[in-house]
Amino acid sequence: MSKEEQVIKNYRDLFNKMVWLNEIKMKENLKGYSPSEVHCIEYIGKNANPNVTKLADSFYMTRGAITKMTRKLMEKGVIESFQKPDNKKEVCFRLTSKGKSVHETHEKLHAEFRERDNAVFERITDEQFDVMLDFAERYNRHLDDEIKKIHAD
Repeated sequence: MSKEEQVIKNYRDLFNKMVWLNEIKMKENLKGYSPSEVHCIEYIGKNANPNVTKLADSFYMTRGAITKMTRKLMEKGVIESFQKPDNKKEVCFRLTSKGKSVHETHEKLHAEFRERDNAVFERITDEQFDVMLDFAERYNRHLDDEIKKIHAD
């Protein structure tokens, strides 16, 4: 196995283990919400005036899929739609008080996960972090370019 294959395999294994471990607590504390819905709530909670297009671009989903998800979230009473006074065409979303509560629960869980994993991160030097961040940023840019090529066709 080449080093490139080892890196990809290790990152995939790492990601899958994180998802599996985190999912146990997420399901327990965020019953009734799918992971996609929770991340949609998170995005809406952290970004100003999110709309269907911004959500679709962020999650690499179609606008139709986002419309379906946001409709479900509105039915659950965690988000509401609104229009800005200067643009009546654009529909944006914001969290309701119930949505803010879900968002806070999600944030608390992430803090717990960071605490759990701190034993690893406290041993990493700034230089090691810089190397890892540089790799992740370069790989992300490469994948963004590949995605743009697909959308250009």
